Amino acid sequence: MANLKEIRNRISSVNSTMQITSAMKMVSAAKLKRAQDAITQMRPYAQKLGEILGNLSASLESSDNIYGEIREPNNVLLVAVTSNRGLCGGFNNNVIKQINRLVSEESSNVGILPIGKKANDAFKNSDNLNNFGIFSEGLEGLWDDLSFENVGQVASKLMEAYVEGTVDKIVVVYNRFKNVGVQIITSEQFLPINPTEVEADSESSNIDYIFEPSKEEIILDLIPKSLKVQLYKAMLDSNAAEHGARMTAMHKATDNASELKKDLSLSYNKARQAAITNEILEIVGGAEALN
Repeated sequence: MANLKEIRNRISSVNSTMQITSAMKMVSAAKLKRAQDAITQMRPYAQKLGEILGNLSASLESSDNIYGEIREPNNVLLVAVTSNRGLCGGFNNNVIKQINRLVSEESSNVGILPIGKKANDAFKNSDNLNNFGIFSEGLEGLWDDLSFENVGQVASKLMEAYVEGTVDKIVVVYNRFKNVGVQIITSEQFLPINPTEVEADSESSNIDYIFEPSKEEIILDLIPKSLKVQLYKAMLDSNAAEHGARMTAMHKATDNASELKKDLSLSYNKARQAAITNEILEIVGGAEALN
């Protein structure tokens, strides 16, 4: 059995860890409220806009819609959305595993674009890391200032790469926020626009659009804005999911530390009782020897 000093040191260490994990849980809970409100407000708008985008793409001729052109996917870009920090359970690992699975399934040339330090660290030694050269530097800074303008700049470069033919298909892999304890790993095709992903009910699928002022201006204005919104929605989803995952992980870590502290306290009391008993026996033995 460990001596009393060792057990006291372990109790002190566990107590410090428990205070840290509890504080991190509280910080994540505060950030989660803001992130959850942001994605809750954005999601209905993004979904409706995505439905309009899908229907609009279906109503256009393939030659008119440069963002819906179906090409042979010789060059596929996978966008891995992770966080810059860890301590959030399997949040980042789930995205990394999904990316690796998609890479193994693709027979064409695959590139990986990491958004977040954890994805960049995971794929820094991979031949697929940013092999299309769309961005000259990492995108970890997006999380420092998550705004529609900053995400829109990334979306614009992705659209430009698709239009120029650098890539033929772009898929975004991220964690979709469901609730505090559940994050759903999602692989969402960003480009080309796939009309079949829209729910084709009898009303929305048979809409006859009147283009005003013209198809060309709609394509050059509405579709790019819609794609920027879709990417921004994915980033907000991932942001909320990260805080939910970290809050859950820190809650479990705090509970585990509390249980460990109880076990160590019990071991300490047992060791202390054994030490006192030994001292009494030694005293009694010494008194008997004197007699």
